[in-house]
Amino acid sequence: MFLVSDRRLKRIVEVLNRRQRDLRVFVENVKNEHNFSAILRTCDAVGVMYVHYYYEGETLPINRGISRGSERWVVLIREENTVQGLRRLKEEGYQILATHLGADSVDFRDVDYTRPTVVVLGNEDAGVSDEVLEVADRNVVIPMYGMVQSLNVSVANALILYEAQRQRLAAGMYDRPSLTPEEYDHFLKLWAHDRIVAEGLKRAKEREAI
Repeated sequence: MFLVSDRRLKRIVEVLNRRQRDLRVFVENVKNEHNFSAILRTCDAVGVMYVHYYYEGETLPINRGISRGSERWVVLIREENTVQGLRRLKEEGYQILATHLGADSVDFRDVDYTRPTVVVLGNEDAGVSDEVLEVADRNVVIPMYGMVQSLNVSVANALILYEAQRQRLAAGMYDRPSLTPEEYDHFLKLWAHDRIVAEGLKRAKEREAI
């Protein structure tokens, strides 16, 4: 039994059908709430289901006015160690792409994003750590011809993910579900039933406390 309207249920099903379980983003210690929130918003828009992150603080820097609630529709996976998390994903068959300007970096459009892929975004000031560069399969850059040789991390994320979306659309990867049946059923139940029940109970408790 679902607790949403037919229209809302249809939208949830459409979104789940297009979620890309093997296109992931790893956010390494991004601290600015505007940046982190905008990253999540783009991830949701492109169909990224899983966002891994390493963060030194306690509370995630999410500004809901910027994220527009996108954190509700992606899975946030906190990694206690960046390198260990990336190595685990690499062992699962993902290519690790670090956003980094180096001698061996390649144009971000010259990468095959139809492969299982993790895009690693670094800290606003320091970029990705040296440890990430040792694990990464490739470093990718966004060509620029101005005096400033870097983009805001959330903008860079958007450009890379929309190139990944372009390639995956051309390959028909949005035309068939990517989530496992177990994942699909879990998120359908969570989004169309369990979360609504939990939020209703929370509101009821808040009213009782007044």
